[in-house]
Formats: sequence, structure tokens, C-alpha cells
Amino acid sequence: MRTTWCSASVLVSLTALLWATPTAVSQPRIEEPKSRSQSQSQSQPGTFEADCRTVVEGSRATAYCHNPYPETDRVQLHVECERWWDVDADSAPVSIGPAGYAELTERCWKEIREVWVSHRPQQVSAGT
Repeated sequence: MRTTWCSASVLVSLTALLWATPTAVSQPRIEEPKSRSQSQSQSQPGTFEADCRTVVEGSRATAYCHNPYPETDRVQLHVECERWWDVDADSAPVSIGPAGYAELTERCWKEIREVWVSHRPQQVSAGT
């Protein structure tokens, strides 16, 4: 079989086209860094945490927490302010009993950078 210039140029063009075509490559999934609320709320197996949602309105943050579990959970709202001179705020810890509900509110003078809720199970004293 004899190769002509025309067939050779077609072969070169096809080879270049195949090399230039993008192909799907399996790459490891890059996970986004966890926010502070996710890292703070990771619990140990067998512990129950109240369900909390946070709402930011201007410079005021509110957490609405409901505990559907049979154990008491202590929740605390943390607010990190945007301005360096604005003091960050932490609410007092609140114990939410089974089927309990709580609202926690804190504020900054100006803008809010981040809001999260921390959970700690109620410690049972040895005397009760």
C-alpha cells in the first residue's frame, strides 16, 4: 500500500485532533473547608444535639433551637464581628430539655462576620 501526501496529511490531522481533544479524567474530590459551625457541631456517636437555625438581621443574630431528643443539650450562640474593634459576643449557655425550645440573641455594633452554635451534652452529676 502506497501512502500519498493527501492520506498522510489526513492521518497527521486526525492524530493532532485526537491529542488536542479534552478527555474526562478521574480526579479526587476536593472538599471545601468546613465552617466553624460544622466543626464545632460534630458530635460523638450516641450523643444528641438540638436542631438550631441562625438568622442574621443587620447587626443582630438570633438562634432558634429545638431539642427533639430525650436528653438535655446545652447550647451557646457565638457571634464574630466584622470590625476589628467590635467585641465578639458569646451568649450564656442554655440547657434545653427534651422537647424544649430556646431563642438566643447576640449582636455586634456593626456588621457580623460569622455566627455559630456550640453544643455540649448536659453533665449528669454523681449525686442524682
